Amino acid sequence: MDTIPVKTLAVSQMAKNLIGSEIIRLAAEVKARLARGEQVYNLTIGDFDPEVFPLPDGLLEEIITAYRKGETNYPPANGIGSLREAVQRFTERRQGLHYDADHILISGGARPIIYAIYRTLIDPGDRVIFPVPSWNNNHYVHLSGAQPLPLQTRAEDRFMPTAELLEPHLPGAAMLALCSPLNPTGTTFDPEELGRICDLVLAENSRRSPLQKPLYLLYDQIYGNLTYGQAVHCDPVSLRPQMRDYTIYVDGISKVFAATGVRVGWGFGPPQVINKMRAILSHVGAWAPKAEQVATANYLAREDVVDRDIERMKSALERRLDAFHTGFNQLKSLGHPVRSIAPQGALYLTVAFDLIGMQKADGRVLTSGADVTQFLLEEARLAIVPFSAFGTAPDSPWYRISVGTIREGEEREILQLLHNALKTLSR
Repeated sequence: MDTIPVKTLAVSQMAKNLIGSEIIRLAAEVKARLARGEQVYNLTIGDFDPEVFPLPDGLLEEIITAYRKGETNYPPANGIGSLREAVQRFTERRQGLHYDADHILISGGARPIIYAIYRTLIDPGDRVIFPVPSWNNNHYVHLSGAQPLPLQTRAEDRFMPTAELLEPHLPGAAMLALCSPLNPTGTTFDPEELGRICDLVLAENSRRSPLQKPLYLLYDQIYGNLTYGQAVHCDPVSLRPQMRDYTIYVDGISKVFAATGVRVGWGFGPPQVINKMRAILSHVGAWAPKAEQVATANYLAREDVVDRDIERMKSALERRLDAFHTGFNQLKSLGHPVRSIAPQGALYLTVAFDLIGMQKADGRVLTSGADVTQFLLEEARLAIVPFSAFGTAPDSPWYRISVGTIREGEEREILQLLHNALKTLSR
């Protein structure tokens, strides 16, 4: 009997060429090591250990109450009115930005908002500019069929894009994607530099005819309430009110309240853009669960409690970040080839390991960024994400440390393990 050939299942070119998350791959390797009983300090994922950073009591109580009251049916496609109004007040109170509640869109976390911005504004072949390192813009560009233009930033600029870097590339671009505080670096825009970038966007749009699509700015401020020291969060419309027609904001509760799994995010911006984003997400079904929406609305209305919880979160993260930054400075003073950039925001610290070319105790030489990452994991039991996962060159010495899973005091243990591992290397 003839064998019937098995038909190869074809998929779209978009799906065929889609690559997975390097961060998730690293996290999976760490989980496998932990399952084998190995001790590993997992500082890879931009998430929180609920035992270390639990949900604020007020938010947790509101979620439980909402479920007990039966708030479990479909919410409106753009989010329940009380939550959009609460977000309006929260944004105005914390940031001085006023947007009508009808110009605010609620979704299941910030990711659907970003996806909807791309799908609303970008046609296949449109050029999207984004700095590297940055989180996931390359994937959203791919999903939308855009032409990516990643621009490498510099350590001396704290890896934040500058007006000088962006200016030559803005003509003809469809969108500029920015984030501050920045994932993965934990650094922020200076108001003066962001103002100069806004001036370039406004000048570019003034040159375009009314028949052309404007140059839009996606501004991800999901970490905007987590800034430290002298750093203050700034945003385009507050600096240049004319940017209101071109800026779409991304925000939510996931980071500032350690609520990554609660899945309540929002976006706001020009009404004609927000309305189309709402239509797209209504077909995707990407709304936040109604109970969580009701709970978040009630929680945000408790302004004194919210402010207290934000300050508590900021203080806890800042202590951990400062401890690591101080520790890296001490390691550097001992002659180790490491350095770090002072933390300004988010839950991340930018660190560098200039270890390529160094020899391990067994005689093997670290010849690549991958070798360095593996050395840190095996010898220092430290799992962190290389900037190559965020679009930089494979052998970049820079890494992201995420402190959302660290108990206070564990920084000393990690730094000691790192010190012990680095002592085994030689030139």
